[in-house]
Parts: sequence; structure tokens; C-alpha cells
Amino acid sequence: MSPTIAASRSTVSRVWRDLLLLTLVIGGLFGFMLGSRALGTPDEARYSEIPREMVVTHNYVTPRLNGVKYFEKPAFFYWLQSAAIKMFGLGEWSLRFWTALFALAGGISVYLAGNYLFNARTGLISAVILATSLLYYGMSRVVTLDMTLSVLMSGSLFAFLAATHLTPGRNRRLLFWLFYVLAALATLTKGLIGIVVPGLIIGSWIALTNQWRLLKEIYLPSGLTLLLLIAVPWHVLVIKANPEFFHFYFIHEHFERFLTKVHQRYQPPWFFIPIVLLGLFPWTVFLFQAIKFNLPHLRKLHEQQDALFLLLWVGLIFVFFSVSDSKLIPYILPIFPPLALLLGRYLSARWEQGTRGLTASYWGLLATSLIFAIAFVAIGYYRPSPNPAQLRVHMAALAIILVLGAMSALWLNWRRNPRAAFVSLMVSTMLFLMSLNASLPLLDTRSVKDLALALKPQLKTRDDVVTYETYYQDLPFYLQRRVTIADWKGELEFGTTVEDDRAWMIDKDTFWRRWQSPATIYMMTSRKTYEQLRNTGKPDLHLIAENAENVVLRNKSD
Repeated sequence: MSPTIAASRSTVSRVWRDLLLLTLVIGGLFGFMLGSRALGTPDEARYSEIPREMVVTHNYVTPRLNGVKYFEKPAFFYWLQSAAIKMFGLGEWSLRFWTALFALAGGISVYLAGNYLFNARTGLISAVILATSLLYYGMSRVVTLDMTLSVLMSGSLFAFLAATHLTPGRNRRLLFWLFYVLAALATLTKGLIGIVVPGLIIGSWIALTNQWRLLKEIYLPSGLTLLLLIAVPWHVLVIKANPEFFHFYFIHEHFERFLTKVHQRYQPPWFFIPIVLLGLFPWTVFLFQAIKFNLPHLRKLHEQQDALFLLLWVGLIFVFFSVSDSKLIPYILPIFPPLALLLGRYLSARWEQGTRGLTASYWGLLATSLIFAIAFVAIGYYRPSPNPAQLRVHMAALAIILVLGAMSALWLNWRRNPRAAFVSLMVSTMLFLMSLNASLPLLDTRSVKDLALALKPQLKTRDDVVTYETYYQDLPFYLQRRVTIADWKGELEFGTTVEDDRAWMIDKDTFWRRWQSPATIYMMTSRKTYEQLRNTGKPDLHLIAENAENVVLRNKSD
């Protein structure tokens, strides 16, 4: 066997070994207690109820929320969720399955990209950094579209960049086609952003590096055909079934969302700065050195094209969402894969040069951890919780893990062992994240799962369940039935304008007439509203169930 073949087989063996290790470690991290927490509101409940209704109605073209047309997002993620329901049943674990799986795929793709563009060690470090970043880990266990979008978009950009390294041939063509396929799926997940943002990054990179020849080499005709074949059919079907879809989806949800405050999600331009700094914790302490290390000089753009691509990826997405008039925390998630690679490349190179330059970062980590530890202790004593004593124990444990982890990493770095310091920080961060996840049920009191489960056995087919002056996103999911909404429209307002939903979306007067009818009516509302109704002398308010935030009432005593 020639040395070249032996080296190639060794490389392949090492990659498969790394992939197996990452799958076990990161998969275990993301899968830990995945179904132990009730669905969060509003996002988790919304993106679980829509696919539940798809499965029940067998209508996979028109998304509906509580029976009302819901056109804010495309259908790909709903289809995945519907498949999870059919495979695993209706539960928190099954509904979070795809998000966790995509998060794992994101870590694997970062490893493969780091290994291909730089070296295996950079890939491993980068994958660990991504998986253990606070925001990425948090989003790996939340039912939203953002993780799926981020991984598909990242995969498309990695495929494009990797393809530019290959000579013309089958492998290069397949990678470029993969770019188009993943961009199409990203578009089918959250709209035009799935192709607009990658196009902006790639176009800027081509212009800065003067690689206009690539426009003739990226298989535009066949690639665009693939993209259109994947992304267009559902849009055509949903427009055919719902003519009102076009204006709401393309104009209202894309252009008006970005350019106006119509969704009432305005935040100042600097909003994402603290989000990124906190979301990248604990690796934030290396961020500025990593950017400086990877920032190419103008005269060396052609020597560091990959680093430039990653920096453009981070910078352009950051600016794109910062100038938008609609901002939510998860929007910034797509910059975390390239940030992880930039950090991984920096730390991998720094290990070759000893601990110089890292000591200040670890001191900064210890200082930050001490601040967070104080905050956690304060939360344990002052944050309302169903179990205050247990919350204090959890918060104290989080504080101890943070501080001890930072001290251990600082000491190992001082002993001139940067690899051990990194591993120590990785392990302590994983323990911290798993402990934080275990404490969330003690902090989130918005779920009405307990009330829904208490109410469900009492319901008969003709009984009506009404949410009063609000809409509990998780109530239809846990009751597995549509509910009536009194004196609230919110995000369902558009759907009610295109269909006659007067039986389900009612005003106060209609509600109180029904409440006094012979039919059995259940009302869910906040404790505050309940007290106000009692004080105004409303009749027949029979308390059936309650928790810290909400109550269930019935209009009959038995």
C-alpha cells in the first residue's frame, strides 16, 4: 500500500471517529431532558399546534392555528413536525425532536467545514464551541423555525465555499447543487430570507475577491432549476387554495415586516450586540482576539478568502437584522456557525504558540462568571417560583458550576496546558447548560399544561372552552381541540378577516350571552381578570382549577 493511500485511509478513519464522538457527545447534550419541560408559549405551542392540526385535518397545504388560517411562515417545518407526531406521538419530546436533530447537524456541519477549510482540530474545537454556546444550546431545545433555518442556511453556505476549493468535476457540481437544495429548503422554512441572505454574502465575497468567473462556474441554470422545483410548488398550491396568501405573505410578512414596525417588534439598532455577547457565552471572552486574528489585511484578501467569507457572513447578517424594524433574539442565530469557526481557528492556532494571549481571556471569564453567579443567587431568592426552596438549590448549583469551571480553566491555562483548559471549560459548560435546562420548569410559569390536563377529563364533546381576553397558545395543543377566543385577535386577526370565524372569535357581549345559556362553558383567564370579574359581580363563576397565573372557571356548579 502506498503512503498516499495509507494517509488517505487514516484521514477518513479519523473523520469518522470524530463524527461518532461528536454525535455521541453533542447528541447527548441536546437530547438531555428534551421532553421534560412543558411547551413554552407562545412560540413552542404555536409551532406544535399548527402541525397537530395538519395531522388531524390531513391538510398539509394551508397552515391553520386554532382553525384559523396562519400564513406567516412556509410549511416545511410544519411538515417535519407532522412527521414527528406520526412517528413518535403527540408529546414535548417528539415536537422538539427535529430542532435538536438540526442542532446536532449544525455542529456536524461546522466540524466538516472546519476540517475541510482549515484542519481537523479546528473543526472539533469549532463544533464544541457552537454546541456549548448559550444561545445555540438554548435554541436546540425550543420548537421554533430559527434553528432549522440557521442550519439549512449554514449548510448551503458551507457547501458553496467548499465547492470553490475543488476543480471542475462531479464532486464540485454536487456541492454546488447541495448549496441550491439547502437554500431552497431554507426558503421553504422561513421565506425569501433563505436565498436572499446567502446571495448577499456570496455576492459581496465575489466582488471583494474579484472572482467574477465563479458566476459561470456555479451551475446557475441547473441549480436554479433545483431551487425552484423545491421551493415553488407549495407556494403555488397555497396561493391557488388561498388567493389572499400572496399579499399577506410576500408583502406584509417580508417587506412590511423588515421595513416597518407593523409587527410591533422594534428594537434599537444595537439590540443584537448584547444578544451575541451573551449568547456566545462562555466563548465570548475569546471573540475579539479571534476576529482580529482572522481579519485579513487588504493586501492579503486572496490568501485568506475563507476567513473573509466567514467574516462577511457574520457582519452582513448582523447588519441586515440590525437595520430591520422587526427584531427577535433568535433572528441572529445564523451568525453563530461562522463565529464558532473563527473562534475555533483562533484557539487551534493559539495552542501552537502556548498560553500567551489566553490568560487575560480566562481572567475575564472568571470575572464574568462571578457576576453571573451573584445574579443566579439573587434569582433563587427573589424570583417567584412554584417551588422556591428547590429554585434556590438549582441557582446555587449553577453559580458553583460556573465559578469552579472558570477557576479550573484559568489554573490549567496558567499551568501552560491550553488543551486541558479548553476541555475543562467544555465539560463545566456542558454541566452548566444541563443544570440550567433542569431548572427551567421552576422559572417558567406561563404554561397552562397543568390546567389543560385538569380540564380535559371533565370535557364533553359539546362543551365549549373559551379563553377570555387572551389566547393561550398551548391550550388547544394540550386539549387537542379548538377553543373559542373572546375579546382577543392578535396574530389571528388576518385569518379572521378572510373566513367567517364568528363562532370562534367572539366579543365580550357574545361571550356573556353564551355564559348564561344552558350550555356548559369553561373559561380560562388570568387570576387578575378573575378577581376583576368577581368584584364586578359577574354571575356563575365556579372555580374548577387554578395555578399561580391563571384559572379555569365553569358556568355551572356541577
